[in-house]
Order: sequence, then structure tokens, then C-alpha cells
Amino acid sequence: MNKFKEIIRQYPFVGFIIAFLILMAIPSIFFTDIYQSHLATLICINIIVAAGLNIVKGYCGQVTVGHVGLYAVGSYTAGCMFLYLGTGLWVTLPAAIIVTALFGVVMGVPSLRLEGPYLALATLGGGEAIRLFIENGEFFGSTYGISSISQPIIFGVPFDTPDKYYFLAMPIMLVAVYFSFSILKSSVGRAFMAIREDQISAAASGINVKKYKLLAFILSAMFAGAAGAVYAHFPPGYIHPNNYTVIEMVTFLAMVVFGGLGHLWGGIIGAVVITIVYDITRPLYQYQLFIFGLTIVFTILFMPKGIGGFIDKYFIDRRFKEKKTKDDK
Repeated sequence: MNKFKEIIRQYPFVGFIIAFLILMAIPSIFFTDIYQSHLATLICINIIVAAGLNIVKGYCGQVTVGHVGLYAVGSYTAGCMFLYLGTGLWVTLPAAIIVTALFGVVMGVPSLRLEGPYLALATLGGGEAIRLFIENGEFFGSTYGISSISQPIIFGVPFDTPDKYYFLAMPIMLVAVYFSFSILKSSVGRAFMAIREDQISAAASGINVKKYKLLAFILSAMFAGAAGAVYAHFPPGYIHPNNYTVIEMVTFLAMVVFGGLGHLWGGIIGAVVITIVYDITRPLYQYQLFIFGLTIVFTILFMPKGIGGFIDKYFIDRRFKEKKTKDDK
């Protein structure tokens, strides 16, 4: 067992290959209807968003409340490219990532001068401005949205139903999580964490604070753009401005906070749990904002480190007990 853990630690991609094989087998074992496949695919998309949001908020410590606007940019980039150019996912996906990265620069500029609630208000305004611009622009389908966006065909197999599309969204999610993991374990990730803990100390250590703040927003935006493009092509291929409201933003924040800020695996668990809770509370849509707002408040009050904190505590306690047992011997 210890040898297996050492292999995973040295070669993280092995763990992702194992995860891929497990997730490939899940539908045939557990899913009993097509709606469960729909929910599982939506979870994969939300994990991509949460992984990106955790970079800028959890690791770099920047307060952003406009991430849903970047998610909308990714979706509408893909939707408009299909509508006007007829392109499929394999073209719209990289295009959405690039376009959203540019918007990430714009969204990140206020972080160079603003902090805390002021930065939150600036990013909230930016996200809402994007939604209103889309809603009032005829080029983007206005209040009608964009429908009948195509799904990709691979080796003659169309991924035009949720149960098939899952096998497309899931590998993209794993690739996104792997890149997020690699970034956060690199010197870039360590620079993000240094800025989160103390910007002055980070600057005194030679870290270009402005550069890395902007980079965090760009990387986070790229994840949101990828998730948005995958969502745009998600059967039945329909996007609407109402899919990118404040409720969705609060839901994304709840995923990261509940999972644990700065905890990649906790964020994944948070995305799974909150997506399921969001689906269960759909009949109470009038109270969803209230429910998720309370979730964030109570999580901060009683579980400030989220699920990721419990995971860390478990492994720390386990190492401590193992060390104590060895010392006693």
C-alpha cells in the first residue's frame, strides 16, 4: 500500500488514469436513467469551474464574485461560433479558452488596486455587466438564447445524449483537474499561496505580486471558459442569459467554500455535493439564493476550512499517530 502511495506521489498522472477508469465504469454500474447521466455531466462541468475558481480565490486569496460572467463568455463564444461559423466543440473549446483568458485580464486589472469587499464589488459588477450585455445583444440571441448547438461526433459516434456526453465531459474534467493540480504544485502555485498569506512579505521575497495576481485571474478564467464551452454543447445544446445569474455565482462560491478554500480535492467534493443539493432544491427556486447564502455563512462559522480541512486533519492525525507508535516501539 505504501509503495502504491509513493508511486502516486511521484507520478500523479497514474492516479488520474485510475480515476478515469473508475469514472468510465460508474455509469454502467450506478446510473439507472438518463437524468442521472445528465446530473453527472453537470457535476463534471462544475468541477472544472470550481477548480479554476479555487486558483484565484483559494490559492491566491483574491475575492472574486464575477466568475459566472467568465463562464458565460466561454459558453457564448462557443455558441456564437457554432451559430455564425458552424464550428464544433473541438474548435470552439480552445477559442473559448483564449477569449475568456482575455476577459480574465480585464477582470483581474481591478485586483492590482482593490482588495477585499471593494474587489468583490468590482468583479460582481463585471460579471453582471457581461450578462446584461449578452441579454440585450441581438448578436448573442438576446433573451431568446442560442439553441440547437451541435454535439461532437467521434469515429462516427454522436455524443448527442447526456449518457454519451458524459464520456466526453468527464475526460475534459480530469484533464482540467490535472492541469490545476500541476499548476498549484509548481513554483507558480507557491507564489499564489505566498500572496494569499501576506502580499508585503511575498513582494519582499522577490515575487512580482501584480504579475501573479493577474496570472491567477487569467488561469481561472481559462478554466471557466473551458467549462462554458463544454456546457454550451451539452445536450440539448441550449444556452440562455438566465443560466448565468447571481444564483449560479453563489452556487460556485458555495462549492469552493464548502469544499475548502485552497483545497483542490475539497473543491471537487464541494462541487459534487453542491450540484446535487442545487438539483434537489430546484422546486424551491425562490429560496435557492437564501439556502446557498446560509450554506456559505454556516460553513465559514462552523467549518472554516471546509471539507478539505477535515481531509488535512485526518492525514495529519494519522501521521502523528504513526510517528507516535514508532517512537513508543
